[in-house]
Amino acid sequence: MSTSDKSAFSQRFRGYLPVVIDIETAGFNAQTDAMLEIAASILTMDDDGYLCIDHTVHFNVEPFEGANLEQAALDFTGIDPTNPLRGAVPEREAITEIYKEVRKQLKATGCHRAIMVAHNAAFDHGFMNAASTRENIKRNPFHPFATFDTTTLAGLAVGQTVLAKACMAAGIAFDNKLAHSALYDTERTAELFCYIVNKWKDMGGWPLPVPEETPADEAIADTNDKTDKITEQ
Repeated sequence: MSTSDKSAFSQRFRGYLPVVIDIETAGFNAQTDAMLEIAASILTMDDDGYLCIDHTVHFNVEPFEGANLEQAALDFTGIDPTNPLRGAVPEREAITEIYKEVRKQLKATGCHRAIMVAHNAAFDHGFMNAASTRENIKRNPFHPFATFDTTTLAGLAVGQTVLAKACMAAGIAFDNKLAHSALYDTERTAELFCYIVNKWKDMGGWPLPVPEETPADEAIADTNDKTDKITEQ
């Protein structure tokens, strides 16, 4: 990625790097319920200023010691935490590896901090923060509370808030049989986010237009110049 690309990406979101996250869990309580899957789509920007997925990392996660497993949640996702074929890794390893990937892209793009993109972002953000605290991971690259929620963005852009319906409205293929997998949902969410951001660019919303200078602006500038000269004397 060239220096100009770095500048364009870092300027697009005020120095924040959007990273798309999806977490599948064994319940709704971030403090007590297990994280079972996590995926992160790392985004990049092409030479024309359009966002796209660079790559995605994904982990099946072992429930932390003492974690609660709600059967209703397991039935909903279809995840069997006891299946040895999952190849699950400890929660700390999954979070640490994702943070490493995020930091690499922060350096590559010239951004100073990551910001989570997720569908119903408060949920995923809560589980990520809870896991980081539980595993005593000090260097969390994500903003501590700000997020980009594609539920809200999709409601504005395509009039839909459900991920599957929003993707279909945006012309993104969505297979309900594959849904509720962190890997699948993350990449669909990433495609939706990129679609919305790129569509806004195509509609002329970005970059922001530079306002034309009016006679009043010129008069103010002239006054400021005269004031500066008097001050210097």
